[in-house]
Amino acid sequence: MITASNLTKKYGEKTAVKNINLSVKKGELFAYLGPNGSGKSTTIKMLMGLLEPSDGSVEILGEPMHLNNTELKRKISFVPDTPDIIGKLTGNEYLNFVASIYKMDKETYKNKREELVNMFELGNDLGVLVEEYSHGMRQKLAVIGALMHSPEVIFLDEPNVGLDPKSNRELKNYLTDYVQQGNTVFLTTHTLSLAEEIADRICIIYQGEIKALGTLAELREQAGMGRTLEDIFLALTDGEDVHVQEHTES
Repeated sequence: MITASNLTKKYGEKTAVKNINLSVKKGELFAYLGPNGSGKSTTIKMLMGLLEPSDGSVEILGEPMHLNNTELKRKISFVPDTPDIIGKLTGNEYLNFVASIYKMDKETYKNKREELVNMFELGNDLGVLVEEYSHGMRQKLAVIGALMHSPEVIFLDEPNVGLDPKSNRELKNYLTDYVQQGNTVFLTTHTLSLAEEIADRICIIYQGEIKALGTLAELREQAGMGRTLEDIFLALTDGEDVHVQEHTES
């Protein structure tokens, strides 16, 4: 569903992402973890076709992704790390706008919108201008807009930031069910317990390079029995002496 080959992004002399190779399967929830500035958002933007790689290539759903592949982008979705939603629109107007972009038919839009708005308890605020929303409310609206058209692949960059505990739980349950239906989720988060709980595989990136990739059990085995994901993460990104290698699929 998602394949990155030698994906690299340079800004002048600085290499933000270096030779990333990964493949995310259909029906998989893939967690992409790293400290601030490690290259997570840059990777997502290249995978999404929002940023041109300096080198390497991306395929989504078996098609090459590039900046102008509009039809492919309609099959996927993205929640950025900051919900920069047009403030002069109401919540209703924003969702109507998103539905028009993805060419949703009226009945599907009505049903999915109702399901997601009820799940996040945002129905009473849809007539309000987005500029008056709290950060958490904007995050809910961004997630609703991204999920409405039931994309086959969704990229979530820190989606739980600003969400209240109930909304976090609802999102976690929704994503778990979503991948069981054969869809694919590419998730970044600083909430390691979330990745530990729901991710099928975990990739840890540091200074633009992949340091470990595998299931939680594989990472634990490679790092030493008894280590938590937090232990492994900090060991790879904070200078501790631990050896974790990427798992090679057979």
